[in-house]
Amino acid sequence: MATLRDRIGYDAGSTPVEEALDWAARHRFFYLDFNADTGANRLDTWDAERVRAVRSRAERHGVHLGLHTSSAVNTAEFSPLVGEAVDAYLRANVDLAVSLGCEWTIVHAGYHFSSAQSARTTASLERLERITAYAERTGAYLVLENLNREPDRAEIHYLAHNVEECRIYFDAIQSPHLGWAFTVNHAHLVPEGIDGFLDAFGVDRIGEVRLADNTGDYEIHLRPGEGTIDFARMFARLESQGYRRHYTMAFGSLDDKLAARERLAAAG
Repeated sequence: MATLRDRIGYDAGSTPVEEALDWAARHRFFYLDFNADTGANRLDTWDAERVRAVRSRAERHGVHLGLHTSSAVNTAEFSPLVGEAVDAYLRANVDLAVSLGCEWTIVHAGYHFSSAQSARTTASLERLERITAYAERTGAYLVLENLNREPDRAEIHYLAHNVEECRIYFDAIQSPHLGWAFTVNHAHLVPEGIDGFLDAFGVDRIGEVRLADNTGDYEIHLRPGEGTIDFARMFARLESQGYRRHYTMAFGSLDDKLAARERLAAAG
């Protein structure tokens, strides 16, 4: 059985995935997220040879890969032509994930602009239902991330940032191909907190737990110990409820992640 330490991976962002895989292997990380929006990982730069090479590299290193779509691409878009482009973007990410053997693909519910929240939510839900159906046909596994609360006076607000909004999606889409990317630092920003999310949804749908710290005031990805999240309590709650999948660190430099892995593993 894998130790907690072995189950802690990291988000490499837009770092070329080959470099990220090699670094992960050198430091014995077994779980890796990456993004394919910019730089060498761009969706439109992949050919069959590179796909084969990266898939082989991940398998050789024993690294489980996940693909993280961009939360800046608005899943709640309803404008003509732009909405169709968002559908195409999500399908392209799923296609790349499947071709690379990625075990999860992180998706988001989108955002609204202080108005038309109901229409945005409808567009978002319908789009996630479509991409989930596509995941069912292609064998992909999607995980919906609970996003961060924005200040009340902000023009833009993320959907699915609290329990009430997340429930809309999880109740409507019961497919085993749509799980949950539980971002604890985002949960820490709303009144229900980490425990409130786990009280509401349990652990059965969690496909990834994302880790960073904050003070509960606003969105910032601090190193564990720099904010007010009780990671020992969080691990105890998750593990005691039977969570056995991986954790992903999403903060700081590579050196920060190396140091934090030891601290987090000790807290668990």
